[in-house]
Amino acid sequence: MTSRLRADLIRHRATLSKTLSRWIHGAHMLAFLPALSLAGFWLGGEVALISVALGLPALYALFSDGRPGAAPAERPLPDLVDTATAQELAEQMLTRARAAHLATACFMIEAEGLDEVARRSGDDSVQSLRDTLLARLRKLMRRGDRVVRVGDSRFMVLLGPSLRLDLETLLTLADRIQRGLEEPAATETGTHYLSMAIGFCGSVRLRGQGSGAQLVEAAQTALTEALANGPSAIRSWSDSMRAERRARKTLLGEVERALAKGQIQPWFQPQLCTSTGQISGVEALARWLHPERGIVPPMEFLTALEEAGQMDRLSEVVLQHSLTALRGWDEAGIEIPRVSVNFSDVELCGPQLVERIKWELDRFGMPASRLGVEVLETVIADSPEGIVARNIVSLSQLGCQIDLDDFGTGHASITALRRFTVHRLKIDRSFVTRVDRDEEQRRMLAAVLGLADRLGLETVAEGVESVAEHALLAQLGCDHVQGFGIARPMPADKLTDWARSHAQRVAAAQNVGRSTG
Repeated sequence: MTSRLRADLIRHRATLSKTLSRWIHGAHMLAFLPALSLAGFWLGGEVALISVALGLPALYALFSDGRPGAAPAERPLPDLVDTATAQELAEQMLTRARAAHLATACFMIEAEGLDEVARRSGDDSVQSLRDTLLARLRKLMRRGDRVVRVGDSRFMVLLGPSLRLDLETLLTLADRIQRGLEEPAATETGTHYLSMAIGFCGSVRLRGQGSGAQLVEAAQTALTEALANGPSAIRSWSDSMRAERRARKTLLGEVERALAKGQIQPWFQPQLCTSTGQISGVEALARWLHPERGIVPPMEFLTALEEAGQMDRLSEVVLQHSLTALRGWDEAGIEIPRVSVNFSDVELCGPQLVERIKWELDRFGMPASRLGVEVLETVIADSPEGIVARNIVSLSQLGCQIDLDDFGTGHASITALRRFTVHRLKIDRSFVTRVDRDEEQRRMLAAVLGLADRLGLETVAEGVESVAEHALLAQLGCDHVQGFGIARPMPADKLTDWARSHAQRVAAAQNVGRSTG
């Protein structure tokens, strides 16, 4: 036999094998199985019936892994793959499923809490947990499913082609995956408890001939939605998410242009001293004045700026406008001791942050004591070491006033308060709401104010919305108040007018007090 003839035979055999394999594990095979068995019995009696019954499973096992749509053989996957490889794997699975007239699905799983484990126990413990989770996930899935890690804390599952992958089935599977992965995991440093957020998309939900990249992207979008809805959330991809994602992309482009055009600027909300009633400072709050939509809610565009990596640029804009406003108030004879600017953990990670702020203060001729740096309590609690901690300490040494924002919502220790040289605690509005009507709320607030007093820290109560709340906070010893009950955030020029009117009201009240005394 010539080599050419041998090659032709091998090629024809491979083609026949592939065709037979596709026919055997296709969906139509299940439809023909009863007819084949019955025909065998009619034509050949019991012997033929037994032959069909035993022969078909043998052929099925020969050309598949024992379930519809499975590949004849699958090479082992690496534990960690990049995005391009993940999309290629999804494309291969889609191709197999469509060839067999079946369905597949993609699951994205995020292990929440690994960052905390890294801080407490180190990177070795985190890697051990990744290995444990990957092994558990592979054990939970079937032989033809593909399981890989696609990030530091993210895992992907591609389901082998299957007959029935409706929403109920996929939700049940997501719940089973979540319960299996959330079991306590032990490392050399102890037992760890992690929560799992899951997003998934079935191939039947893709429009037309969707690609592997689209399947992966849909699952990732569903996971993003799950992560935004608290720990251990599960979300399925839907067309509404497609519209939201398109709107988010549009917003990303718009917000970057708005920042460049100066449409995003700080507005200022006054803070009052409870002893004198005078303005003790203002907080700068970013506002986007959209030419068509009006004022865009901060949570919308702040998230978009963070996704676009523009938070540093935002802090530069807010700081420059705030110092410009402060100089303008000084020139107008308006006494505003300081302006407080919010800095996120992203901004506090900047290696040049301290030098940049020092340069801006020098440029405007402002002492550092007139700039308040607001830092979320969660940032201090989560960053006991590293660049964030060094920047906060350096800003305090420069003379800036450090305000711990949303106090009571994080887990900052008393040691952290002293180590970071915090000057003021901003008490979260959740402690302030209904304090004049809720005795338990009042006791809790009194305990927080007592702690601050013993530590020698000033206090600012946020979210004050009524005269009664304002009065009670003053009685309990809170130093400063801020909220809609006092004034809403406003542009710098509006604040000038408000401050003049407020000074007149305070002076009038003092005169009344003297005359009645």
